[in-house]
Amino acid sequence: MTDIRLDATARDWPTLRASFRWQVPARYNIAQACCGRWAEDRTRFALYYEDESGHTEAWSFWDVQQAANRLSNVLGAMGVMAGDRVAIILPQRPETGIAHMACYQMGAIAVPVSHLFGADALEFRLTHAGVRVAIIDEGGLEKLGAVRDKLPDLKHVIGVGGARESWVREWNTLLPLASSRYVPRDTAADDPAMIIYTSGTTGNPKGALIAQRSLIGNLSGFVCSHDFYPQRGDMFWSPADWAWTGGLFDALLPSWNFGQPILGYRGRFDPEKAFWLMEKYGVKNSFLFPTALKMMMKAVPQPKEKYDLVLRSIMSAGETVGETVCAWAQEALGVTVNEMYGQTEINYIVGNCAAVTAPKPGAMGRGYPGHQLGVLDDEGNPVALGEMGEVCVQRSCNGEMDPVFMLGYWENPQATAEKFFGGGIDDPQAWGRTGDLAKIDEDGVLWYQGRSDDMFKSAGYRIGPGEIENCLVKHAAVANAAVIGEPDETRGTVIKAFIVLAGGERPSAELEASLQQHVRKYLAPYEYPKIIEFIDALPMTTTGKVQRRLLRRQGDAR
Repeated sequence: MTDIRLDATARDWPTLRASFRWQVPARYNIAQACCGRWAEDRTRFALYYEDESGHTEAWSFWDVQQAANRLSNVLGAMGVMAGDRVAIILPQRPETGIAHMACYQMGAIAVPVSHLFGADALEFRLTHAGVRVAIIDEGGLEKLGAVRDKLPDLKHVIGVGGARESWVREWNTLLPLASSRYVPRDTAADDPAMIIYTSGTTGNPKGALIAQRSLIGNLSGFVCSHDFYPQRGDMFWSPADWAWTGGLFDALLPSWNFGQPILGYRGRFDPEKAFWLMEKYGVKNSFLFPTALKMMMKAVPQPKEKYDLVLRSIMSAGETVGETVCAWAQEALGVTVNEMYGQTEINYIVGNCAAVTAPKPGAMGRGYPGHQLGVLDDEGNPVALGEMGEVCVQRSCNGEMDPVFMLGYWENPQATAEKFFGGGIDDPQAWGRTGDLAKIDEDGVLWYQGRSDDMFKSAGYRIGPGEIENCLVKHAAVANAAVIGEPDETRGTVIKAFIVLAGGERPSAELEASLQQHVRKYLAPYEYPKIIEFIDALPMTTTGKVQRRLLRRQGDAR
């Protein structure tokens, strides 16, 4: 089984990168790497779990493997075969990790979906992926029930916790009846493991098809961003949702890959609760969004006066952390925040490692070992130092194919082709496009400049306007809508909607509240517009496209 080996004595980036080579085996499976190989040691803990009520559990890798074997047998009895899609619509809880291991080891394709999504968002993703089985808890059951009849491929629903309906098979009833013996499928490293949906800037979200080997591609960055993880006594926790790349590839899966425990907490993020959890479970490593760090700084400016903390490393991503928060973390927590950059399709590619070189506050960082980075112009040529260009990643590095890349967009070959400069996804010389703009300085450090399209990030979530605009237009009072990100001191960016009203409608505070509630009903809570501005007409191109950059300029001019 392949693990990432990095020179922990390196004190400069050229040394760290020079000797690194990918070692991707032809046959590889995430479940075996993250659970199977550790399961023989019944004393090795995989997961500590707590929920808002105070209920706690502790799971060893052996416990997780036994449950995953039972679930694989249950799914097999339901007709799930290699390549079939299984939706996992769960928050942080033991069943989430178990479901992922069960899918990977049988060659099924996991489709992680946020439990916060509304009915419309669920319907699109489950329909587009052709999901055969959905695993869901009580938090999402009503929303799934509202669209269940519109999902022709969905044959079975497995309910977790309090998810009980006549059309639901209960987890706690099914698993005890299944055998705990299961022979994992011998998968290739290039076999698909999951589909993670990204928010598109126009139209519907795209499903990134992620390979088994993609986990390996994330590991060099993960090791660096946590200052040469793992070390003795390391214990991980992140509030990042396990339905997203950030929760899976930046927290759960890499922790388990190294046979290390992780804390799962089912509940809303609260800054004081975060400190309390870190103290209780001896958390040493964490991935915290900039918004979470800001909330923690404001709520508890001097945390060590109140909590006994043992933090060793913090990685942050999603937005720029900023000098103020970085300085607070260094002084109040004794930890240097390592900022990181990645995206679902090509994750964990740029960042910092304080154990090698002190980060420049506000910078994205440098290319992590194994990833060949470039800042390119619209023709795919490198830009000069200090000039703005698009962050791109070459398909190969040091003569080896970079394993971090997705396999492509599910059922969307055109979008897959458009993702690359100078060749297709299998061309070693091709460059994968991120859609993000940056400048590179004389030290090889990248500085984020914004999006080349209209996507933005708010409170750690990656937001595309298309899905929100489509939802707003469904409201009877709306003739047209456009969504942008508006700068905000606390969240970094908030969602702002420009609304063109239908004939006979008039702006009002009541209508604003109705529009916000409409979006909250059908999409995720974090997708509703915090600011609404009524406008007579949207700025459009001659081809009928909304010019969102002009809307952003209106805000900048104020």
